Amino acid sequence: MEEVRIGVFGLGHRGLGWLRLLQKIPGYRVTAIGDIFTGLHDRAVVELQDPKDVEVYAHYEDMLADQNVDAIALTVRCKEQGAMAAQGLEAGKHVNAEVPAAHTTEDCWRIVATQERTGLVYQLAEQGRYAGFWQGWGELVRQGKIGHVVYFEGEYVSYKGLQRFFQDWDTGQFVYPEDLDKHPNAKPTWIHGMDPIQYVVHDISPILMILEDRPTRVTAMGTKRKSYAFPELERSDIQVALVHTEKDTILRLMLGGTQMLAPNRDHHHYQMIGTEGSIESGRSYGDPHKMWLADSQMHGPATVDWRYERIDASLEAASTGHRGTDYYVHVAFREAVLNGTPLEFDVYKAMDTAAPGILASDSIDAGGEPIDIPDFRPNSSRPAGQMPAKI
Repeated sequence: MEEVRIGVFGLGHRGLGWLRLLQKIPGYRVTAIGDIFTGLHDRAVVELQDPKDVEVYAHYEDMLADQNVDAIALTVRCKEQGAMAAQGLEAGKHVNAEVPAAHTTEDCWRIVATQERTGLVYQLAEQGRYAGFWQGWGELVRQGKIGHVVYFEGEYVSYKGLQRFFQDWDTGQFVYPEDLDKHPNAKPTWIHGMDPIQYVVHDISPILMILEDRPTRVTAMGTKRKSYAFPELERSDIQVALVHTEKDTILRLMLGGTQMLAPNRDHHHYQMIGTEGSIESGRSYGDPHKMWLADSQMHGPATVDWRYERIDASLEAASTGHRGTDYYVHVAFREAVLNGTPLEFDVYKAMDTAAPGILASDSIDAGGEPIDIPDFRPNSSRPAGQMPAKI
């Protein structure tokens, strides 16, 4: 195989972004696009470099039956992601799936078991782990400069404009809250149709990466599931999870999506505290990170100019989404499919990042009850390729 013939299913905002990017990265050829919202097809066709060579589908099953498609770029709603990813693998297609991967732990297990059974490539396209500053943070952890990391916090608080809260399922167009009566089939958009904490993957993925750790237990709470900011939304404004890890680190993860933030405030914020030092990211875009190390005779925290952008980024990467990190996601997938290069972020690590948000939502339903997070790796009681006896 000299190129990955890829089909993009899901032609919303992220799907269009992926479509544009995949046509720029060598080694990919887009051979199909699709969405259940046929009204989105025309705007996607306009983005194609060679539209005459690309099939357009309204049904996922038809794309999976296309012998001219080797892999699926899956950019659909959270509630459908897990089942559709497993379905794609079962159909013999490699799958590169948008976050958060799945809506239930059963779907997490389906993805794992199907990937193990087929041997095909599954990647969760979480780009935050490729941000430049994580290289610096991770190096300090590996060198032991921070000591034992006892606490790590991540926050992702964002405001999505009113037009992104609802979507008409007949046309695919965004609907303002005051126009809901004119669109009886309008539903919350993908990100507002689930608990905020289920979108925790962008925080927990890079944290677990630099700690080389996995989550074992979660408890969570949130504001009531009717937004104070936008009462039309049946969702919490803020949810917080506490996660315990295998190496005995406590993670505090806070998610929200209806808040008005100060201008230039970064949506993400991180703090790591160890027995020998600590690091905290800046609160606003461009703010330096602050670091304190016990063995450096520092009288106060030092500022470090770590950036989200990677200093080693190529020109091709620098022009892509999420400040260049989207590029690395698709390159990793391409190399895994074409050359068999093992994914650093494999299917097990992907589910380590997806399951905490799902189970945090369940914990909120149970009044904050702690819930064990399964280890998705095969063992004596669950051989590779099989579903667990109990979920």
